[in-house]
Amino acid sequence: MAKKADAEPADDLAIDGEAPKKSKKKLIIIIVISVVLLAVLGAGGFFGYKWWMGKKAAAAGDNATEQKAEAGGHGEAKPAEGGNGEAKPGEGGKGEKAADAGGAELVSLPPILVNLADPQGRRYLKLALDIEVSSKSASDELTKNMPKIKDSLILLLSSKTYDDLASIENKILLKKEIVERLTLVLGEQKVSRVYITEIVIQ
Repeated sequence: MAKKADAEPADDLAIDGEAPKKSKKKLIIIIVISVVLLAVLGAGGFFGYKWWMGKKAAAAGDNATEQKAEAGGHGEAKPAEGGNGEAKPGEGGKGEKAADAGGAELVSLPPILVNLADPQGRRYLKLALDIEVSSKSASDELTKNMPKIKDSLILLLSSKTYDDLASIENKILLKKEIVERLTLVLGEQKVSRVYITEIVIQ
């Protein structure tokens, strides 16, 4: 009987010895699953936040641009009129007559469609321009160099992000950058100003 009594505690120790090993394995598995679950939920929350806030920021930027254009339509024209000599939006007929009197011509570029340099790579820009040049010979030269001009503009526009183009001030800056690029291709004093006739950022 003593042998039986000794055997039973040994069995209890063996069972107790296995129990801590099993509970440690279970604890480790639960911890790993919890960490993985938290990581997945955190990543999902982060990307959901970026996606949702990106759409809100885009909508807010578009609304702000529309409101500035409607309420302060002369705000864009005033700096440009002083710096680049652009006509005010309400004086389109007078501006065209002045351009015709000075020998200037408008050349329309077909719309350019590029992907923006946003980190997610999901935004694109569609931009159509009218370019005012100083003379008929400058207009002919612009038409002749159209591949160079398109290449230069595509490189410039595809380097921009949504934030670079969202505000009205940034659009005015973009117009100045376009004039600089065109001047590099055509030469000095040939490009007077650039008019954005269509812009879509999505």
